[in-house]
Amino acid sequence: MSDNPVTIHRLSTADTDFERRLDDLLAWEGVSNDDVQSRVAAILEDVKHRGDAAVIEATRRFDRLEASAMEELCLSPHRLEAAFKGLPDEQRTALENAAERIRRYHERQKPTSWQYEELDGTVLGQKVTPLDRAGIYVPGGKAAYPSSVLMNAIPAQVAGVGEIVMVVPTPDGVVNELVLAAAHLAGVDHVFTIGGAQAVAALAYGTESVPRVDKIVGPGNIYVATAKRAVFGQVGIDMIAGPSEILVVSDGQTDPEWLAMDLFSQAEHDEDAQAILVSWDGEHLDAVQAAIERLLPTLDREAIVRASLSRRGALIQCADEDEALALINRIAPEHLELSVAEPERLVSEVRHAGAIFMGRYTAEALGDYCAGPNHVLPTSGTARFSSPLGVYDFQKRSSLIHCSAEGASTLGRTASVLARGESLTAHARSAEYRIRD
Repeated sequence: MSDNPVTIHRLSTADTDFERRLDDLLAWEGVSNDDVQSRVAAILEDVKHRGDAAVIEATRRFDRLEASAMEELCLSPHRLEAAFKGLPDEQRTALENAAERIRRYHERQKPTSWQYEELDGTVLGQKVTPLDRAGIYVPGGKAAYPSSVLMNAIPAQVAGVGEIVMVVPTPDGVVNELVLAAAHLAGVDHVFTIGGAQAVAALAYGTESVPRVDKIVGPGNIYVATAKRAVFGQVGIDMIAGPSEILVVSDGQTDPEWLAMDLFSQAEHDEDAQAILVSWDGEHLDAVQAAIERLLPTLDREAIVRASLSRRGALIQCADEDEALALINRIAPEHLELSVAEPERLVSEVRHAGAIFMGRYTAEALGDYCAGPNHVLPTSGTARFSSPLGVYDFQKRSSLIHCSAEGASTLGRTASVLARGESLTAHARSAEYRIRD
């Protein structure tokens, strides 16, 4: 055991205060701070009215980059290609393998246009059209995520988006070569080394240098999340992402050290990340807790993991498999590991989860990088009503309606009755003009 044992919450569904304690652990609202919202609103307004000048000033202030023109904050395709070619062979191969798997998975998501003809000759259908331009926010600063570049840009490219614009902060001018290489590999058209609310504003409103996009995707800090919420309506957004989270359900037969490391893999993101293990085997939970104590000092990001587990981590003992399933659907986790003997039997009962990792060998970390499905997932319980990022997020659908003369007459009678029932007589008369005697 460590001389400085980590504090992780131990809960049991049999406890009288279980519901309250679980609610407290799950509670998260990432964009409710009035001060943050006020600061973000000022930045958005400034960029909206002053364009490049406001972006440059904010970048100087927050990222400590002494740029005097936007050209200094724009990376050329040649620079991206050079980053890709300059990678060590092992990294370049890994990046290529991940990109290929992600592309192959998302190719299967592509929806198609369709139509059908009714007996009277009326044709109805759906036309699928890619967005003209998508904006991708890639985090920088504390950590850089080339995997996020692939997960956001490749579905957009597969969807047929005309132009992909990426923004990535580079505080103090520190550029991550893997991120740039991933942008090259994923077909990103423009890269700007800007971040925060000013980058979201530039994408949403457009500036003299940054093209205005139709949708902004990708995770960021509280300022990015608040800015995305504020510009929604001007542009589309993927989601308001909260801290990373994992829920592991174990039947007691998985190696405790494997499970401890699976929990660490999410806790190391940041102090607000959440890692929860559920099992109906109390001795197994004890063994996992002992593994946590044993392995924690070996981690590079020990302090972050320790803080995350102490704040929001939990080991939960439930009565049986049915209670575990009920907890899954209540929590609606971003990542769900079913570390059990027969995950296929349980998965049909899972209604709410962003991504489901099935079986003892399927570590969540594989999904973060190279399994193929997208790692941009709904957090904070929003898996109850939303889905992983995918090709469909970069396309829109138009309805097709082509009436024959006979069809217009038939539909016109129905429309006339309903329109007059709503007292919309111009609607009714418009339909009635096309009714044949």
